[in-house]
Amino acid sequence: MKPWHFWLIGLLIFVVLFLYDQNNRIVISKHRVKDKKVPSAFNGFKILHLSDLHNKSFGKNQVLLLNKIRKLNPDIILITGDLIDRRRTDFKPVLHLLKGLHSIPVYYVPGNHEAWSDCYAQLKDILISHELVVLENEERCIVRDHQRLYLYGLKDPGFYSKDDHKLKSRDQLDAHLQAWKPEGFSILLSHRPEYFDVYASHAIDISFSGHAHGGQIRFPFIGAILAPHQGFFPKYSAGMYQINTSQLFLSRGLGNSLFPFRIFNQPELILVSLESN
Repeated sequence: MKPWHFWLIGLLIFVVLFLYDQNNRIVISKHRVKDKKVPSAFNGFKILHLSDLHNKSFGKNQVLLLNKIRKLNPDIILITGDLIDRRRTDFKPVLHLLKGLHSIPVYYVPGNHEAWSDCYAQLKDILISHELVVLENEERCIVRDHQRLYLYGLKDPGFYSKDDHKLKSRDQLDAHLQAWKPEGFSILLSHRPEYFDVYASHAIDISFSGHAHGGQIRFPFIGAILAPHQGFFPKYSAGMYQINTSQLFLSRGLGNSLFPFRIFNQPELILVSLESN
């Protein structure tokens, strides 16, 4: 064997290990929200946000993902869509996840892959049977010691139109939020981050989204390369964004869709702790 063969084999091993790490090592991003609108009963309240599973499994029966979640010990879990992938729907990864979350309240909004899938009705029945709260342009209140947080979930624009015309989608989301009049600290679940200016225009305190997959490929000093419905070098890709007093927490997601690899963009869980100011 020639010397360059060893270098080639070494390079291939490195690439395989690197890609495995990038696509399977879950990172935790922690944030704190201090706001005088947070009721005192919710001081220290922990919100876990996950998004864009796309049928992915983390260990047998999701054991690696579930272990991460249990160690964080959240008070509630918010899921912002794309649990399944419309091109290769597999309910098993979702079922294993749901079975492990039975003791934690979970709130869910569907994403574009649910909207474009022929299996969403079946998925919705499965989620409800596992006691998830499915929000489709609906409000819920979370109550502690007679104090409340106000939660709203938006249905993805893909349910209204497959051509996903941006102006039409913006108007639809705006119309639903116009009808929502929370009386205290407000939390929004909406799959798509590119409409954050719409959410902020309604003075929503914190919003949670996914969909952008962190830009799929990220480079130091450059950031995200490409995100669905935002194109190259997207404005919203990952992390926390703010417009006036509204904050958006944008998950890089857990799985992949059309492009099978993440690069410098590991799967992510977001933990937000509320603090009454």
